[in-house]
Amino acid sequence: MTAIEEKLAHLMRTVDDLSDVVARQEREIATLTRRVEMLMRREGEREAESGAAVVLGDERPPHY
Repeated sequence: MTAIEEKLAHLMRTVDDLSDVVARQEREIATLTRRVEMLMRREGEREAESGAAVVLGDERPPHY
């Protein structure tokens, strides 16, 4: 019974540690998502100001 309790304690600690990691990653992903949205908005404004008609994502690579 003691061995099972020890394994359970280790598993519970592992789950808590993984939960902390997932929470940290969720915050990082949210931050990165906001930054990407900001950069996309900034790039869109820059293209609108320069009068560029082609969106970079729609351009064909030079080797085509």
